[in-house]
Amino acid sequence: MKKKVVIALGGNALGSNLKEQMAAVKSTAKAIVDLIEEGNEVVISHGNGPQVGMINIAMSELHKNNPKYSLCPMSVCVAMSQAYIGYDLQNALREELLTRNIDKNVSTIITQVEVDPTDKAFENPTKPIGSFMTREEADLAIKNGKKVVEDAGRGYREVVASPKPVGIIEIETIKSLVDIGQVVIACGGGGIPVIKKGNHLKGVSAVIDKDFASCTLAKELNADCLIILTAVEKVAINFGKPNEKWLHNITVNEISRYAKEGHFAPGSMLPKVEAAIDFASSKEGRYSLITLLEKAKDGIAGTTGTIIK
Repeated sequence: MKKKVVIALGGNALGSNLKEQMAAVKSTAKAIVDLIEEGNEVVISHGNGPQVGMINIAMSELHKNNPKYSLCPMSVCVAMSQAYIGYDLQNALREELLTRNIDKNVSTIITQVEVDPTDKAFENPTKPIGSFMTREEADLAIKNGKKVVEDAGRGYREVVASPKPVGIIEIETIKSLVDIGQVVIACGGGGIPVIKKGNHLKGVSAVIDKDFASCTLAKELNADCLIILTAVEKVAINFGKPNEKWLHNITVNEISRYAKEGHFAPGSMLPKVEAAIDFASSKEGRYSLITLLEKAKDGIAGTTGTIIK
């Protein structure tokens, strides 16, 4: 049965610079179009770790060398990364679709994601961004209201919060495009983090985890499946140990127990597992799949990957 699928692309599907990205999206497009060719409705989200860092550093250096150019807020850096990645990805998808005689348009939506200003994450920023700073540069950043931490003797770095998403501002636009058969790229880099102030949307200095944003997107689109792509074919417990065990079909309760036992690394596999659990438990019939990009088609067919129901 054909499915409505949200795919969360990891960094390995996008490369870490312009040259790598342009090469990576071509193979990424082939794997995604494989799913579209099977008749599935596909919506794509993606990470932006290397790209948003590059943009943030470039804009900071521009300001340092020419102060007439203002510093670029993190929310604006995320917006820039969405367009930068979306441009290459949508063109690669369009080319692959046309090569296979599939008549579908591809659109990138610059997507704002609402966060709660009272989220506890704002009290304890943990996500490092930008380049390393000297003590003097760190003092100036702190004076300008930024949170700065010392990073293992290598220098000082700014850290920002990673709040949970509570809603997608452009969701009705995304739904409309999906309903008319378009392939949509949305919530890039977890979305542009905003808070509501009356009718105004205010960007905040934060980074939203792309897997949690993808989960929210999948729920709001009433998707059948959330596919979280990563660097391994399946999730494992006791990873790297003699009693390592790869997980294939597993229930929400079983994998939740493994998560509580500490089998999945924070900042790595744990957020992927938590987002997968959230989606699979959100409504009867929904399920999540964690696997490699090139195994996504087989995972949808149920023959590989970690399938969480």
